[in-house]
Amino acid sequence: MRIGLMHGEASNFTVAEMVQQIVDEEQDGFECAWFGQIFGADSLTVIAMAGQRTSRIQIGTAVIPTYTRHPWAMAQQAMTVQAATGNRFTLGIGPSHQVVVEHMWGLSYEKPARHVKEYLSVLLPLMREGRVAFSGEVYRTTGAIEVPGIQPLPVIISALAPMMLKIAGTMADGTATWMTGPKTIETHVVPGITAAAREAGKPAPRVVVGLPIAVSEDVAAAREAAGKAFRMYGGLPNYKRMLDKEGAAGPADVAIVGSEAQVEQQLRALAGAGATDFVAPIFPVGPDAAASFARTRALLKSLIGKV
Repeated sequence: MRIGLMHGEASNFTVAEMVQQIVDEEQDGFECAWFGQIFGADSLTVIAMAGQRTSRIQIGTAVIPTYTRHPWAMAQQAMTVQAATGNRFTLGIGPSHQVVVEHMWGLSYEKPARHVKEYLSVLLPLMREGRVAFSGEVYRTTGAIEVPGIQPLPVIISALAPMMLKIAGTMADGTATWMTGPKTIETHVVPGITAAAREAGKPAPRVVVGLPIAVSEDVAAAREAAGKAFRMYGGLPNYKRMLDKEGAAGPADVAIVGSEAQVEQQLRALAGAGATDFVAPIFPVGPDAAASFARTRALLKSLIGKV
């Protein structure tokens, strides 16, 4: 299971600082780095900049909302980032949530699975073949894009529900999950997306799993901190359904917390459940946030290539 740190979501860091973090992570041996995208700096721009200062680390998005970017624009940006990173980019996209799409952006969230399927029907041919001719209920488009010197880039989607897992398995290269515990990964996500990929004659899909993580002997305090830091996600229906499947009352119950040995054991269990990648949004526990972050980061660094 590949291990990468999470960046960009609700970040107080400047763009220059985020780029430097990716440079530092490459030097420390991390295999990949991931960026979220809603309220902060544009992740694709930051990744393109980081790609120019690194040579090995894989960089991806987990995930960029689709509704605010036409698939043509997304394809052009993603292909440009692929060029800037020297073919080290993974594009993760998703429809976000009804409260965000309708209440913040003023757009319709009607039939999100249809939206994603049509979005991919435009995006993937453009990025894989350089041209598209598609006529659907939402998108009707034809034309071509050319970005020289790039390889086709992997595309993953934020698939949790059965229909979305089927779309991910048949059309995309994998899924990116959030607030989805190991039991649900093993019994719901992996079987659903793997069966769809197999039926479509595609390779085994990537299962990119994100869960809050912190190393601390005070498990109760760590879960309390996770509950406060990630409370909002427990109220979003897409994540609430996954938490319910896990038997979790809220985000605190799926956070990966404990001593170094306990956290390592939980990460190994996640790999055993079928996760191919772990995305680590580190959160602090206790009065010394910097020391808490450094301790968790040090453990993750020590586990690179071993989980």
